[in-house]
Amino acid sequence: MKDGVAIVNCSRGGVIDESALIEALDSGKVKFAGLDVFINEPTPSKEILNHSKISLTPHTGASTLEAQDRIGLSLAEQISSILQML
Repeated sequence: MKDGVAIVNCSRGGVIDESALIEALDSGKVKFAGLDVFINEPTPSKEILNHSKISLTPHTGASTLEAQDRIGLSLAEQISSILQML
């Protein structure tokens, strides 16, 4: 990849090798990173947490009322399906 790229990861913590990211940030290969997922969720490593070129946000995509309603409905349907088989 080109020098000075930005990396944003909001998918899964293991997608990015955090040690390699720190090295790339320190060398200038990566200019900055934005993360809301980490390998050691919910607690990022001290190196990730304290790095001046990383912006961290909480991973709260599933915390909306709509998402919680969908999860509740899905669980209720699964429980109902299991009970009907008994």
